[in-house]
Amino acid sequence: MASVTASTIPTNSPAPTDRAASDASATEGPVTVAAAVPAHTGSLSKRMMLIAFGWIAILLLGGGFALDRTMTNLVQKNYDDQLSYMLTAMITSVEIGADGEVLFIRPMGDQRFMEPDSGLYWQITGAGHEDYPSRSLWDRSLAVQGDGDPDMRIYESDQFPGEPLRVAQRSTTLPGSDTVWTFAVAASQEEMDSQLTRIRSILYWSFAVLGLGLFGMAMLQTWYGLGPLRGVRRALQRMRASGHNRVTDPLPLEVQPLVEELNGLLAHSERQAEEARTHAGNLAHALKTPLTVLTNAATAHDPQLSDLVCRETKTMQRHVEHHLARARAVGRRATGHSRAEVWPSVEAVLRAVTRIYEDTRFDLDGNSAAIVSIERQDLDEILGNLIENAAKYGGGSVFVTVDAEPGSDRCVIWVEDDGMGIPEADRIRIFDRGARLDTGKPGTGLGLAIVRDVAEIYGGDVSLGESEDLGGLLVRLSLPRAGQPAL
Repeated sequence: MASVTASTIPTNSPAPTDRAASDASATEGPVTVAAAVPAHTGSLSKRMMLIAFGWIAILLLGGGFALDRTMTNLVQKNYDDQLSYMLTAMITSVEIGADGEVLFIRPMGDQRFMEPDSGLYWQITGAGHEDYPSRSLWDRSLAVQGDGDPDMRIYESDQFPGEPLRVAQRSTTLPGSDTVWTFAVAASQEEMDSQLTRIRSILYWSFAVLGLGLFGMAMLQTWYGLGPLRGVRRALQRMRASGHNRVTDPLPLEVQPLVEELNGLLAHSERQAEEARTHAGNLAHALKTPLTVLTNAATAHDPQLSDLVCRETKTMQRHVEHHLARARAVGRRATGHSRAEVWPSVEAVLRAVTRIYEDTRFDLDGNSAAIVSIERQDLDEILGNLIENAAKYGGGSVFVTVDAEPGSDRCVIWVEDDGMGIPEADRIRIFDRGARLDTGKPGTGLGLAIVRDVAEIYGGDVSLGESEDLGGLLVRLSLPRAGQPAL
């Protein structure tokens, strides 16, 4: 009856120079840690406040300018409407007298037309006639523009020094006269400018208070909004001070994923530390018995001491190799984002094994694009153990299928041979360290144990069955696909 044991394909052990460099870097641990801390890119609070301040300033300036233009146009329109009303009232209040001159049938209602230099004036002009001004003009006259225009015109004039005017003007003929009369009403812009100054002053102070309020709100929002991040920092400080190993403080939904990832990282670190302690304890326990045997034999001056030394040192070597393989896998897994293409790895292993077992026929089939979440070196070691075992204990044929169960969320690799297989009762025990069912062939009995341990480190598993096609042993290796979490 065939047995599945493994003589592992040599793995990449660190060279003495690598170990020396590792020891040297270990002695410079604080320097390495300090160098690994990335430089900050500025304050997040300052970024948020600068963005808020800039956006608020743009909105206030744009809104203030638009509101100023709107209010200016409204005041000016209201001013022009008043001038238009006065001009229309003046035209409807005059007629032609017996001497051909214009006269008012009813006086203009605003008292300012009667007061000299009051800032409100009117004047009637006709070709061949003297100007007919209001008393408020006193000894001055209005220089009208564009005589004969029947449409009302409103324009600005600076004909009076120090008193800019806004003039409403219209030309028309009156019943009983062929003369084109030009009617003009002028008002000093001082009143309109005064209104605009008051409005702009109100707008300025209102927008200043609004801007200060918005800036204060942005600062408060930034301080309050970033409060959960300060809470995370305080929670981490309490963890170091109290010895707690998780962040359990209630936090907002936006920060909760960060805390979950942080707790996951802490759990991962704890798991690694626990694995390291377990490996150290298992190795110490495994070496204790051989060392005790050697110590007792040496103390008793056993004549077979040399044979005992050879046998027990081989046992210790097997244990050391096993735990070193696990330690390398754990260390590589800790780097995260492990990815390896299965097909090139199988091809590389088959090329190596074919040189050793030239009479064995190897077949490869399946998904050539399969990618699993494992380091390439560990995948090579696992496949090397399984394929070499199949070649060593099979009958001359080995069939490897990549992604044999494409409907599964895991990438399943089958390694089949045409050997005697393994009884179902022994399929669990064969994974124990040093277990060998066929002692007639060389090996350490650690191959399948290493395969199981390394696969489990990456969240995978390995099981044994019976090959339906070849009739021998079927090894089913299941590994997480790249991008999927390990179980």
